[in-house]
Amino acid sequence: MSIATRTGDQGKTSLMYGRRVDKFDPRVETYGTVDELNAALGLARAHAELPLVKTELLLIQKQLVALMGELAVAPQDSERYAKDKYPKLAPEMLQHLDDLVAQIEREKISFDGWATPGATVASGALDVARTVCRRAERLVARLAASNEIDLLVIRYLNRLSDLLWLMARYTETKAGAAEKK
Repeated sequence: MSIATRTGDQGKTSLMYGRRVDKFDPRVETYGTVDELNAALGLARAHAELPLVKTELLLIQKQLVALMGELAVAPQDSERYAKDKYPKLAPEMLQHLDDLVAQIEREKISFDGWATPGATVASGALDVARTVCRRAERLVARLAASNEIDLLVIRYLNRLSDLLWLMARYTETKAGAAEKK
């Protein structure tokens, strides 16, 4: 089977379970942005030198695949999705991000005021991922306003963007490239 199915040639795509929607549908825009975030995290992971950052980014990328699955399901199919036991974000995943934030905050991270991205390639890639994460969070919040998304998703993305900011500063500090005022 070819990757080029041609089923999207008219500007439509399928959600999970086959519902056809416009490619500009807010749900498609949202899970597409989470996919973009996953790719940005892959780039950040490829440039990461710190084992903690590399390991945790891979775990987060795998969690984002589950999140994209959740987002790709129309509300009418959510019961079927649950019945089929596809992976979903869980409170433990949010707790893990909280624990990582606390762990990194215990390190002596150097920053003063607003950080300017790009002190290192790895920290710059983390900051790009952070900004994509914030955009994904805004899009999820829009879907949540119409009661179509579990609020855990917003909390997860909000915490993830905080974590990515910290990881960027942590990376700069460990590389001796922290910004000086």
